[in-house]
Amino acid sequence: MKKTLIISISVIVLIIVSFTIYWNLPIEITRKSDIKTGNEIVENIENYRKKSYKLPEVNDWQTLEQLGLQKDHPEKPVYTKDETGNYELVFDDGLGGPYLLWNSKEKKWTIDLPKIAP
Repeated sequence: MKKTLIISISVIVLIIVSFTIYWNLPIEITRKSDIKTGNEIVENIENYRKKSYKLPEVNDWQTLEQLGLQKDHPEKPVYTKDETGNYELVFDDGLGGPYLLWNSKEKKWTIDLPKIAP
């Protein structure tokens, strides 16, 4: 009985410690695949901007799909832009945020809420 209790408590503590360690790892480790996909899309958007001197429109899905975005696709980020030439990529995990976010003004990946309204 005492041995079972010790094992049970040890398993619970191990789960809590593992979860805490994972939660505190940098996003470059925990979201590596999403960041890789996002970086490819950012590069495509920046190349588009250099060639056309503007950002793609939010509702131009023919262009956005060529850049690596897909409409209503949970593994792909959501693209938004503002009038001043900034854009964001947001990986919406459906949990209500904060989200994995790329902001072209900050030029880095963060876990945050979107700053540009869709």
